[in-house]
Amino acid sequence: PPGRKVLIVYAHQEPKSFNGSLKNVAVEELSKQGCSVMVSDLYAMQFEPRATRSDIVGCLHNPEQFNYSVETWEAYKRGSLSSDLVEEHKKVQEADLLIFQFPLYWFSMPAIMKGWMDRVLVQGFAHEFPNCYDSGLLKNKLGLFSFTTGGSKEMYTKESINGDIRYLLWPMQHGIMHFCGVKVLAPHICFAPEHVSEEKRKEMLTAWAQRLKTLWKEEPINCSSEWYFK
Repeated sequence: PPGRKVLIVYAHQEPKSFNGSLKNVAVEELSKQGCSVMVSDLYAMQFEPRATRSDIVGCLHNPEQFNYSVETWEAYKRGSLSSDLVEEHKKVQEADLLIFQFPLYWFSMPAIMKGWMDRVLVQGFAHEFPNCYDSGLLKNKLGLFSFTTGGSKEMYTKESINGDIRYLLWPMQHGIMHFCGVKVLAPHICFAPEHVSEEKRKEMLTAWAQRLKTLWKEEPINCSSEWYFK
């Protein structure tokens, strides 16, 4: 609906890639609905994935022994995080919906996107014990993982060599997004786009556009381990 804000965190090196096309379809379709869409194109931004001392501007809370989570928590509270993190925080704060668009690497997200999670989801900003899971600090937001795989759908079933695709979603959807309070929509998975016909790829893009048309009516998935491991 008009006025909704969306942040797409996108990790692919090549704009002409299938992931690039999925990202473009989302920008186009959501903009058409009157949403305002922001994109964090991590490779284009040369986003720093490493969690280091440079994430804190000025003096450390405890210069004797560096503890990243304590230091970033303290820096967040006093407004002295590095400018790239402040920038991402603004985008996340404004967004009603976070879409993560990426190719699956080694059963997980690419390092540059994992680095976004490691650095952006600071304590005090995204979670603050006991405010996690259903009471996580991002609890008014929706999240959606949209990704491509190398293997076919048949390779990601309970009985097959890779196991159920949902097993891989547990650390990403549950351990990161749900931990921060985000309500997770069903993932959007394009299986093995490299190994199908051009026509099939076009169908995949159309299916994504179609889903986005009614996305705001969707209910989040059931956030229990049952969804992943039943």
